[in-house]
Amino acid sequence: MSEDQAATRDAPLKSAFADVDLWIFDLDNTLYPAECNLFRQIDARMAAFIEARLNLAHADARKLQKDYYVRYGTTLSGLMREHGVAPGDFLDFVHDIDASVVPRNPTLRANIDALPGRKFVFTNGTVAHAENVLARIGLTDLFADIFDIEAAAYTPKPHREAYDRFLGRAGAAPERAAMFEDIAHNLAEPHARGMTTVLVASDAPWMDDEPPEKRPAHRAEAIDADHVHHVTDDLTDFLRRIAPGAEATDRPDK
Repeated sequence: MSEDQAATRDAPLKSAFADVDLWIFDLDNTLYPAECNLFRQIDARMAAFIEARLNLAHADARKLQKDYYVRYGTTLSGLMREHGVAPGDFLDFVHDIDASVVPRNPTLRANIDALPGRKFVFTNGTVAHAENVLARIGLTDLFADIFDIEAAAYTPKPHREAYDRFLGRAGAAPERAAMFEDIAHNLAEPHARGMTTVLVASDAPWMDDEPPEKRPAHRAEAIDADHVHHVTDDLTDFLRRIAPGAEATDRPDK
């Protein structure tokens, strides 16, 4: 495809983001490829924490972990409500992982940097975890703020209160915002606020173990949801197509 043909193809996509000046990115499995299995480490440590704290067999701990995830939005929320678990104990344990599996991505850095306006990370994890991962990718200094689960008063996405707190802290007009997420359900509330929504899909095999309603999107799935405006399996290239002056796409460096 020639440059002129590509420009013609991408013109409607650029137009859809023409008024956006607030760019909101989920962290895990969004800013890095789910295939690197970083979140699989976190997922396994959640089950290990429940096993040890509640003295459960592995299978029972795993079942409880996913039940709380579906019912409360995060496993942590369920543990706090049902068992009085201190959030710091849980978060410190589950984020004690090997982040070296996350690939650097200088082209993603360039394409995020080319986006006009402010950029934020909005995560159900912690600031410390986000900083660790962003450093690995090479994105450390690009974001105006990292809004984490503590800033959300431990009320996670997809709950409305989490978005209220984020928008209040960012001082943002949602109709001028775009949100990038790997879980479609987490985009319903942003869409209701008037944001442009982008679902980042993957084919990481570990995701098949996730509850269907909370599972990250697979590339081959047809996403028929009014609250999802755009779907991509390559965030770096997607941003190249909408950001003025962005670099040509490139797969992340190993």
